[in-house]
Amino acid sequence: MIRKAKITELPNIKQLTEACAKAMIKKGIFQWNEQYPSLQKLREDIENEELYTFVKDKRIIGIIVITPGMDEEYIPIKWLSRTNKNIYIHRLATHPDFWGQGYAQKLMDFAENKAKVEDYESVRLDTFSQNKRNQNFYEARGYNRLGNIYFPKQSKHPFYCYELLI
Repeated sequence: MIRKAKITELPNIKQLTEACAKAMIKKGIFQWNEQYPSLQKLREDIENEELYTFVKDKRIIGIIVITPGMDEEYIPIKWLSRTNKNIYIHRLATHPDFWGQGYAQKLMDFAENKAKVEDYESVRLDTFSQNKRNQNFYEARGYNRLGNIYFPKQSKHPFYCYELLI
């Protein structure tokens, strides 16, 4: 079941992101670290009612942030859609115990369906340039790679921006 996160779940959500960061680092993917995603950022996501959890057997096994707000880092990108009616995906994660079982696909299906139902023009996101698996994941879903942005607190490497027209 996918639903909005509750503030009481913040410790469990943070544990999930820390497990993901450790597992990615073991694979040589330095996308997340001690600073990102921060407890404060996750708290803001929940308070803004933009963080959704995938719950299975009473355990949070995945998260996704779905927001209509565009980060300033995205301003230089030449997006395909020409309106401000877009949603942005952030912090998509499934617990490493559940990697490869299709839960990230289900979270993205949920986000894309939400965009359709709420009449958005597109879904936009970024993914780490050193994470080939994520790039393949989004490209297989029909996302178009459009340009690069940088998050210096996370990595010296760029993040690739993607968009899917709905």
